[in-house]
Amino acid sequence: MSELLNRLQNEMKEALKSKNKERLSVIRMLISEIKKEQIDKKRELTDDDIIKIIQRYAKQRKDAIEQYKKANRQDLVEKEEKELNIVLEFLPKQFSKEELEKIVDECINEVGATSLKDMGKVMKVVLDRVKGRADGKVVSEIVRKRLET
Repeated sequence: MSELLNRLQNEMKEALKSKNKERLSVIRMLISEIKKEQIDKKRELTDDDIIKIIQRYAKQRKDAIEQYKKANRQDLVEKEEKELNIVLEFLPKQFSKEELEKIVDECINEVGATSLKDMGKVMKVVLDRVKGRADGKVVSEIVRKRLET
């Protein structure tokens, strides 16, 4: 069994014992998503696979927060933010903007990129390097800025 799935199951037990319904609900949802993916792929998932699932779930929370902000539903924004904070606990520590800029610069030099036409090549190398530790949208913005100058 994957280390991350094991951690999630242990955290679920702790949330049950401490009667933390909100945390329990979020962790159960994550485990459910993981189990569903395991059934779909017909194999055990690696920690990398699980990180991708958790990232997808976190992105859904972020999107929901944006929608609720536009709809002026502060009560739902707060609920989603609490859920997002719980989800983020299970993702690897994210790179800072400065660290990402440094990685992007290294990758641009590595692939010899000179213009926006090379953005796809650079993105592929950067995303392989930061696996699960950076938001793709942020990486894309940094790459675009670097290649425009």
